[in-house]
Amino acid sequence: MTHHPHTKVMPDVRLWTGIAAIAVALLTVTEFSVQVFVVGARPSLDDKLALVDFMTRTSNGTLLTILIDTMLMAALIVFLAGFRQLITHAEVALQWVADLAYGAGLVFVAVTLVGDAMEAGTALDVTGMAGDYSVLRALTVGHTVLFGSIGCVLTALVAAASAYVTLGSEALPRWTGWLAYSVAALNLIAVPTMFGGTDPASFFAAGGAGTALFATFPWLVWVTAIGVVTIRDRRRPYDVAAAGSIAAT
Repeated sequence: MTHHPHTKVMPDVRLWTGIAAIAVALLTVTEFSVQVFVVGARPSLDDKLALVDFMTRTSNGTLLTILIDTMLMAALIVFLAGFRQLITHAEVALQWVADLAYGAGLVFVAVTLVGDAMEAGTALDVTGMAGDYSVLRALTVGHTVLFGSIGCVLTALVAAASAYVTLGSEALPRWTGWLAYSVAALNLIAVPTMFGGTDPASFFAAGGAGTALFATFPWLVWVTAIGVVTIRDRRRPYDVAAAGSIAAT
């Protein structure tokens, strides 16, 4: 009697990395759309009545944005784990750099969730009760820095480490590595916006349009590119390695 060894079904790392990347992209676009078309532009923090009224009117939209962002962060964790696996399987010597990208990515997720909690506090503060202007202003200023310059530094570290391991391992096309270096540079350019004040009309304000242009959207482009590349190449990393060994012989 012939005994067939039990075959374990392993998750397709490239497929799940790609799915997570596309999910991050779609959720980011959805969150941005809700923020722009449902929540709208925040009034000046110096205008007490306008700020309280704005927070009261947009509390549900704000909570919806945070819910979307929380799901986005969950998808990002899956993406970071999958990306790390692709690199470490292709080149074990680069594991510590891949771990650096993964660890910095997890810190970015944690910082973002803290910012989400602070922003949720502004919505809950006006739900079923009169909003406290001092609380709303303090929470808004705090999460603005978290979403802005602090997030940019962490994103730059993730992108730079990802670029290095991509070029060193060749687990992904080299152009994605150079794209990641560009993302890192643009995020560093956005870091000084923390000195730009909080005027929502200012392009260089903390967490303003400048941060979205130089930091958020380049990062989104890179993640989307990785998603498309990994989904198009559905071969598992060990299949790729095996094909390379056969070709070498």
